[in-house]
Amino acid sequence: MKAIGFKKSLPIAEQESFIEFELDKPVPGDRDLLVRIKAISVNPVDFKVRQNSAKENVLAEPKIIGWDAAGIVESVGKSVTLFKPGDEVYYAGDLTRPGSNAEYQLVDERIVGRKPLKLNDAEAAAMPLTTLTAWEVLFDRFRIDDRDKGKSVLVLGGAGGVGSIAIQLAKKIAGLHVIATASRPETEEWCRQMGADVVVNHHHLIEDLGKAGYKEIDFIIDLVDINSYWDTVVQLIKPQGHIASITGSAAPVALNKLKNKSVTFSWELMYTRSMYQTDDMIEQHNILNKVADLLDNGTIVHTLNTTFNGFTVDNLKEAHRLQESGKSIGKTVIVF
Repeated sequence: MKAIGFKKSLPIAEQESFIEFELDKPVPGDRDLLVRIKAISVNPVDFKVRQNSAKENVLAEPKIIGWDAAGIVESVGKSVTLFKPGDEVYYAGDLTRPGSNAEYQLVDERIVGRKPLKLNDAEAAAMPLTTLTAWEVLFDRFRIDDRDKGKSVLVLGGAGGVGSIAIQLAKKIAGLHVIATASRPETEEWCRQMGADVVVNHHHLIEDLGKAGYKEIDFIIDLVDINSYWDTVVQLIKPQGHIASITGSAAPVALNKLKNKSVTFSWELMYTRSMYQTDDMIEQHNILNKVADLLDNGTIVHTLNTTFNGFTVDNLKEAHRLQESGKSIGKTVIVF
């Protein structure tokens, strides 16, 4: 099978930042699906892993990355019960296993969902990673329920992949009042299309929120850089509120600043369930199926914005360039 990977962490402009090669088609393990991939999505995690996986040494074998795909089940492991050959699926995969930048991929059935019927392959491939991340923030970390309807949520980085679906889930499913940050006319408009009630400029966030009538926010989702915003979110978060971040931090986060307000802080990593084979790993299967229903009935919409046709080294490089620029809006997909 054809695959695209890398043996050395190189700038994307370098000729061998990605290389095409051939591999044997993998054989499913006990609970694995072998999926013939039809489309993949490229996310910021892709270029971060590419930039950091082989900085010092050249890898003996090329590393295959990619964590979003839509495709068709070709064969299944002996203990698989959720899917059968011929089923159309979508999923975000497992950070610890070979990724989706290949014609075929093995993935545990417990983190796979049925492909939404009304979405094409590209639209479906755009959704899993960002949707799982946003869903887990809202319903696993914040534990939002009916008592929270009407409360406020601030989405830092509203026009990105996670922000685009977080706005929709927060508005349509959680019933929250959604404020999103954006700084360009096109990103402001995108956030409004996704359903944001208010869009503010992150360059003067507190000032803009004050003009819009907000002194405190119940929930804050950081999708940009938690330490860059830390003092601002500490000021904005409501007493007994909740902050969640997906961005990580090389420096310690000053959690002591939250003490007087009794604020909760959570990290979110979508790969936790698959990485640690948690007891509730199958929840990602359940979430993806719920979201497929929401996409099929029109409650939420896909977030695909940029499509490259053809699974080639050049297209993968272009998709990575776009992600590295920080200017992408919504999701970027490559159709095989």
